[in-house]
Amino acid sequence: MSEGRVDRYGERRYSDLTLLRRLLREIRPFRLQLVGLFLLSLLSTPLTLLIPIPLAVTVDTVLGSDRLPAFLGALTPAAIERSDTALLMAAAAMFVLIALLTQLQSMATLVLQASTGERMMLDVRSRLFRHLQRLSLAYHDTRGTSDSTYRIQYDATGIQWMATDTVTSFVTSAFTLIAMLYVTARIDWTLALVALAVAPPLLVISLIYRRRLRFQQVRVKHLESGAMSVVQEALGATRVVRAFGAEEHEASRFDSRFRASMWARIKYIVQSSQWALLVGLTTAVGTAAVLFVGARHVQSGLISVGDLVIVMSYMAQLYSPVETLGKKAGEFQEHLTGAERVFSLLDQEPDVSESPRARPLRRALGDVRFEHVSFSYDGDRAALRDLSLHVRAGTSVGIAGATGAGKTTLVNLLNRFYDPTEGRILLDGVDLRDYRVADLRAQFAILLQEPLLFSTSILENIAYAKQNARLKEIMEAARAANVHNFIAGLPDGYDTEVGERGVRLSGGERQRISLARAFLKDAPILILDEPTSSVDLATEATIMEAMSRLMKGRTTFMIAHRLGTLRGCDVHVQLRDGRLMETRRAGIAASRQPVTAEA
Repeated sequence: MSEGRVDRYGERRYSDLTLLRRLLREIRPFRLQLVGLFLLSLLSTPLTLLIPIPLAVTVDTVLGSDRLPAFLGALTPAAIERSDTALLMAAAAMFVLIALLTQLQSMATLVLQASTGERMMLDVRSRLFRHLQRLSLAYHDTRGTSDSTYRIQYDATGIQWMATDTVTSFVTSAFTLIAMLYVTARIDWTLALVALAVAPPLLVISLIYRRRLRFQQVRVKHLESGAMSVVQEALGATRVVRAFGAEEHEASRFDSRFRASMWARIKYIVQSSQWALLVGLTTAVGTAAVLFVGARHVQSGLISVGDLVIVMSYMAQLYSPVETLGKKAGEFQEHLTGAERVFSLLDQEPDVSESPRARPLRRALGDVRFEHVSFSYDGDRAALRDLSLHVRAGTSVGIAGATGAGKTTLVNLLNRFYDPTEGRILLDGVDLRDYRVADLRAQFAILLQEPLLFSTSILENIAYAKQNARLKEIMEAARAANVHNFIAGLPDGYDTEVGERGVRLSGGERQRISLARAFLKDAPILILDEPTSSVDLATEATIMEAMSRLMKGRTTFMIAHRLGTLRGCDVHVQLRDGRLMETRRAGIAASRQPVTAEA
């Protein structure tokens, strides 16, 4: 699996070494917390080594006739060492003390692990969200919002789990393994070699199942994120579903998608269970071999019974991390795949990038020029073909044409939602690609056919155009949009909640609030995309009257199917199949500058 390869689901695949390097870069800001976590985790090694000591003392010294081990004898008062009862009580107290220290170490580790992991996950999720907002509309159109939501909500946990659990456990287990093998070798080097004999078969098993589980986990996540899209689409279009009586159809789609993801996950669990079975069987064979050889060495007088008790206790601890890894193999691959999907998204380059030498733009004059602009969404069928048009500052342009003629594509290029495939667009004589993206988009106020409101108050929806706006400014914008009286008549006034996507308001009310937002932004260029197509004639007249005030002194691009809507525009442009077919003036006032069209 090489870095940069793309699988059949369109995901970048990385080698394990690459994933490890990326993970180390992710955890660098949290290195102090992780060092503390490592140190706390390493305390488990000496505590684990001490666990069998009280039992060995009881067997060899209290019940048997052997003396205390040298390191214990130096710490034990002679009075206690001479009394079996005192020695037994000391062994019991030692057992309780070790247990207490172990629990305190475990509690401190869990608290630090949780606090570090949650902060790390918040950081990853924030970066994912910001990066998703910078990606092109083409990416979101292709992937859908459910896939992005899945990565933020579920895949991001993979980095947290790998950093605070897997890596820490691996380092701790490595130190514990080395310490136990050292002590075992000091007791009987043959038993240490027997214990290590299971390593080759365990390595082979891991190599075989690692690739299988990674592939299956990628498939599971693809199916699960796809299944989430059914839920999101159906709930987002509840009115349409009910209007057509399609509840059972949507339920069938739900069952079908989630059944596929269910069987994929069951197959994944079966494979991870097979890994756990083989790992457990291999370690059991290793433990049995150590028991057999160790018992023969006791019979031969090479080691004592207490030594065998210590070795067998260490074997349980020695193989425990390996068995845990086998049992959690599926979980490990799941989080590793999640981390891989996070890195794949972060490595996704925006189609619209900002030049390193991009120039700032405070407020544009509004002179727009299209020079031989062509554009295709898929690289095959052209949405715009060799379009040239010069719109001088302060001019309003009405754009007409059949559905699919390229009207919306034209204005999308102005905002740099996309970049032209060929040609260029100039604003005040400068290529759009040479401006800072944020500065460029600040020059536009947009009013869409379907007004988009957020699930918050009317006040916050209007203020979205200017986050630091004062209440007076917001109310003035509402008056200019002919919506202040309506808002003032509501029980909660400007604090009225509009519901998800503004469902508590009518289409005309939503549109006028969107218009107030455009007034508040006070941008030099307006884009009005079918702003009155979904309202009645009376509401349209109110909106058009407000829009005519908004358009004064601003460069305006208005898209409409109804030619009557374009009556107030200085110039009418006709598009057909992505081509500019006609440009004509329409009653330009004497103060207006002319618009030129270049074929």
